[in-house]
Amino acid sequence: MTDTLAASLLQQAVELHQQGRLEPAQALYRQVLALNPQQFDAQHLLGVIARQQGDAVTAIDLISRAIAIDSAQANAHCNLGVALLDAGRIEDALASHERALTLNPAYTIAWSNRGNALRRLGRLDEALLSYQRALELQPQYAEAHCNRAIVLQDLNRYLDALGAAEAALNIKDRYADAWLARGRALHCLRYLPEAVESFDRAIHLRPDWAEAYSAQGASLHKLGEFAASLDSYDQALKHQPDYALAHYHRGNALRSLGRREEAVAAYRAALAHGDDPETIAFALASVGEGTTPPALPNDYVRSLFDQYANHFDQHLTEVLGYQTPAVLDALLRHVAPASELNTVDLGCGTGLCGPYLRAYSRRLDGVDLSQPMLDKAAQRQLYDELACADLLDYLDDRNAAYDLAVAADVFVYIGDLAPVFRAVHTALRPGGRFCFSVEAGDDADYVLRPSNRYAHTLEYLQRLAADTGFTVLASQALAAREENGAPIAAHALLLCK
Repeated sequence: MTDTLAASLLQQAVELHQQGRLEPAQALYRQVLALNPQQFDAQHLLGVIARQQGDAVTAIDLISRAIAIDSAQANAHCNLGVALLDAGRIEDALASHERALTLNPAYTIAWSNRGNALRRLGRLDEALLSYQRALELQPQYAEAHCNRAIVLQDLNRYLDALGAAEAALNIKDRYADAWLARGRALHCLRYLPEAVESFDRAIHLRPDWAEAYSAQGASLHKLGEFAASLDSYDQALKHQPDYALAHYHRGNALRSLGRREEAVAAYRAALAHGDDPETIAFALASVGEGTTPPALPNDYVRSLFDQYANHFDQHLTEVLGYQTPAVLDALLRHVAPASELNTVDLGCGTGLCGPYLRAYSRRLDGVDLSQPMLDKAAQRQLYDELACADLLDYLDDRNAAYDLAVAADVFVYIGDLAPVFRAVHTALRPGGRFCFSVEAGDDADYVLRPSNRYAHTLEYLQRLAADTGFTVLASQALAAREENGAPIAAHALLLCK
């Protein structure tokens, strides 16, 4: 009689659960367990409800109890893995999904969830393989396509990410996560109006989604629609007041609107909600608040150029009128032997200086913080070595290794150039040349501008050269690029050790 009643209650609970009526289902599962504490399904599904209600800790406890009753159920291990991932126990989550797949190698959801854990661990290539296995088993699995899009985005494979997001949407049109993934890919591909529209679709499906509002704000900011961008960040913070990244980007929008005091307040709010102190320090310095930091954070510069790599050359040369490599080449042409130099291209990016420097160089090395930029440089087939590293770290063990060091539009991300000058001086052989450009500053040795780029005075550079042991061979004023249609004054210098 007890078993019959428990079975009837369990059936009712499952029906309510499937209808989304979680609390009455929860009550019935508990009644089943009161009748039979060893009833696996009631224990397991009670844990599933706890996870659906956002209580990962309780979910882990309840599903673990179910597994203690019957450890051969792949779906319980899979659900435990999802709860563990929610709780931030990522290694444990991966282990649970792998136990599920040992029990059922054709378990599509477990393959996709395993990919999610691998992504959180930074094992992106393995995550892609896991999603691919899920799609081999179930080609119409929209969630696996969407998860694949997210990892491809993390790998800076934006066109592939766009294709994966659209594959998900072809299966399930009302899929907010896929619209967000599509928008992010479009943003990085610089299809900005289309990105804004994609974020709109995500917001329509999930009106309280702070992340989608914030992403939309970033695209609007890139379009120069600063007031609209600010509105998006305000919406993000309305739904998630402690969203540090939205506070930070809101500060950027206010800065672009010339609302300095409000920008300062927004940056400080970002810091109060846990944003990186180094990032906020340079944001505040860019609006004249606080001490100017000696350099921009490497992570900021890396992230900027990882996203910029696919359209860097076109944007600089066609949109910003970038002429710096040619100007540096003109300075070098009079002092560089034909083709006998060991040369290092500091902050080489996509290799825009490569065609000029190759003509002087027996050996040409390049170093940059951004691997996607280096991948573009490698396609030119001009460099003997390309290294993804901080330039100071790269030069550290290269005493007297080079005849020529070049840094085109690199020192706009470094304020205090004294460590760089010392490192380059050590890395050059006697008589070696150091050729570089900076944006032209006034008064202070260096300042951080609202563009998040440093400007240096010519007097500072001349003094630093003398202090380090360089002789200034030549200097030239130039317009480095355009910003909002106006030329940005710069200096190009050629030094000799």
